[in-house]
Amino acid sequence: MVELRIFIPFALVIIFSATAVFAQTPPPSIPCAQKSNTSCEECLKNVTCLWCKTTKKCLDYPVRTILPPHSLCPLKDARWGMCWVDFQALIITMSVVAGLIIIATLVCCFCCCKCENIGAKRFDAKMERQVDKMKARQEERKAEMKIRHEEIRNKYGLTGANPYSRF
Repeated sequence: MVELRIFIPFALVIIFSATAVFAQTPPPSIPCAQKSNTSCEECLKNVTCLWCKTTKKCLDYPVRTILPPHSLCPLKDARWGMCWVDFQALIITMSVVAGLIIIATLVCCFCCCKCENIGAKRFDAKMERQVDKMKARQEERKAEMKIRHEEIRNKYGLTGANPYSRF
């Protein structure tokens, strides 16, 4: 539980900082290499730049590859967007958040399907009770009609053996 309390604010900060990075507009195009040996904050003012913490170099972000190659800068030392977020933590955090979203979606789908089946079972049970009630009423009416027919037969003396009953 303690890990979750630490993780959720960290994940939210990562998401909001990534949003802030994408919202920034780059200043007039100053090559990233000119900002080497300055500070991380100065380098990352331009969103097309990547700061390598170990070499203190400001590099152009390699847009052809999703992640910067290890030969350019190790992931744990690469900074982009925010100086305090390294790529390794960013990848782990985003993977965990994506996994949680997928798991939550699957759990919701499972619960919805299960709840729907429970509702269908309730509906089926209700319909079965109604059918049983209707059959019981029909049996009662049938019994009443037989009694009424017997009374009429007795009244008119038709209770004797029916000559056609043998057939």
